[in-house]
Amino acid sequence: MKKVALITGASAGLGVEFARQLSKRGHAPVLAARRKERLEQLAKELGNARAVAIDLSKANAAAKLMADLKAAGEEVEILINNAGFGLIGQFARLDAKRERQMIDLNVGTLTDLCRAVAPQMIARKSGAILNVASTAAFQPGPKMAVYFATKAFVLSLSEALHEELKPHGVRVTCLCPGPTRTEFGEVAGFGGSGLFDRVAMESPDVVKAGLRGLDKNKAVVVPGFVNKVTASSGRFAPRSVVRKIAGAIKY
Repeated sequence: MKKVALITGASAGLGVEFARQLSKRGHAPVLAARRKERLEQLAKELGNARAVAIDLSKANAAAKLMADLKAAGEEVEILINNAGFGLIGQFARLDAKRERQMIDLNVGTLTDLCRAVAPQMIARKSGAILNVASTAAFQPGPKMAVYFATKAFVLSLSEALHEELKPHGVRVTCLCPGPTRTEFGEVAGFGGSGLFDRVAMESPDVVKAGLRGLDKNKAVVVPGFVNKVTASSGRFAPRSVVRKIAGAIKY
């Protein structure tokens, strides 16, 4: 079986950068996302990658993706669970189907993929999983309630898996970026403006920090000083204050 680095959400933003940096490290990326043309263009650029066009928010998407890898004679050495999106707006007014789709992608498929690769990694006594959460994971998020909640799940799951899989030689890291210059803001509905745009980090720096943390098997990586302060604020301030501050942010 050929060992590969499976990267979800690989058609844009952090996913593209993960593919580039892992490719430079000598890994063979498998690029999974919806936008086939973008994936094929990136695969061509890298030279050692394969594109799989798939909508990971659909039911049984993880199983279909793992079947595709098996058919290609590939085994996951590194899993980068990067696929996900956010939505801004009042919870009761946002499209209910779109909110559920966010949960299915950010939480459901991510969990399914972790579950799919963990047994083979345990059997080999090697492997690595990096789950992309957010500084949103550390606090409630009025006006982005469901997104913040999904990232809290990702952080909790990742920390638990870090402890469970460590004795088996498997590394698990949760990367918690703050605002980053990607398409995230545009998809979420605020266009990357306001505070988000002023404090945003560059994708290569975020990915570099994440992979460095994975190399060291750090449970949680929060890149950037401002993001570290944001993530730590909930430890020292009452949650009633934290949620009011979060709700007052102008995106």
